[in-house]
Amino acid sequence: MNYKTLLESIGNTPLVKVPFASPATILAKLEYLNPGGSVKDRSALYLIEQAERTGMLKPGGTIIDASSGNHGIALAMIGAIKGYKVIITVTPKCSKEKYQTMIAYGAELIMCPSREFMEDPESYHAQAVALHKRTPNSFMPDQYYNVENRNAHYAWLGSEIWKQTEGKITHLFVGAGTCGTVSGVGRYLKEQNPNVKVYAVDTATSFKSSNGNPKPYKIEGIGIDFVNEIADYSVIDEILPVTDAEGLGILPVLSQRYGLLVGPSSGAVAASVIKKIPTFKEGDLVVMICGDSGRAYLTKNFYDTVDERILPALQVENQIVIE
Repeated sequence: MNYKTLLESIGNTPLVKVPFASPATILAKLEYLNPGGSVKDRSALYLIEQAERTGMLKPGGTIIDASSGNHGIALAMIGAIKGYKVIITVTPKCSKEKYQTMIAYGAELIMCPSREFMEDPESYHAQAVALHKRTPNSFMPDQYYNVENRNAHYAWLGSEIWKQTEGKITHLFVGAGTCGTVSGVGRYLKEQNPNVKVYAVDTATSFKSSNGNPKPYKIEGIGIDFVNEIADYSVIDEILPVTDAEGLGILPVLSQRYGLLVGPSSGAVAASVIKKIPTFKEGDLVVMICGDSGRAYLTKNFYDTVDERILPALQVENQIVIE
């Protein structure tokens, strides 16, 4: 009998029917069931293995990157398995659980001050770039600006969703930060069926949604806060801004009424789906990507109180796993 390695087990996450009150079938893609706990396992592995193939990352090397948490966790896990030293620059916004997870995998963390713009020399991305330049035999995946981030999701997650839905998907909702996931998956799906609607879920006060006047927000994992070549807006039908109150307010509902203990970015995605329910019709197949688990945010107390104002748009039924 052939057994998979841990890295070979990345992907093939289930689609779960979420019984919101809608004529459409709404499915959650549970990316938090990847071994590292998020959708970032896919892109991190793709970037690392591509760097190995091209010689950019050599045995005994050091992986350096900036991360709000999940990408760093994925790199730390992969680095532990493959024998690389991993250094991640982070900011105070990252949850305590994410810090602890990266350290548990053996990564070194460098705390950087929060900055509104990536170009700021003190930003966590700028500091990662500087550290990479002065560290011999190091590789920076650079998830924020490396177009291979998008290609990873095109080649892997896009085709997986298409196969799992038997080509019947009509709407896709994805949290957007680097825009790698929404651009990659969106491009793949649009190539199969140009009529698939692709929605990028953004924070309402990000650089993009605020028209260049960003303000702090609590939701982790999304927020289009910079311009890069990864974002392919030609495959995105609409960018949906979500407030902290909307994205965080639905988290206890998802966990306590549906058993979906998901992270803040997934809350934002679910809130966007709910707002779009009036546009769905019978026969539509909606997929919302749940990027990570709420277990990474428990100390932030997002899951304590259900916002009763959200409940009229929902109904409680049993979940059905779509094989």
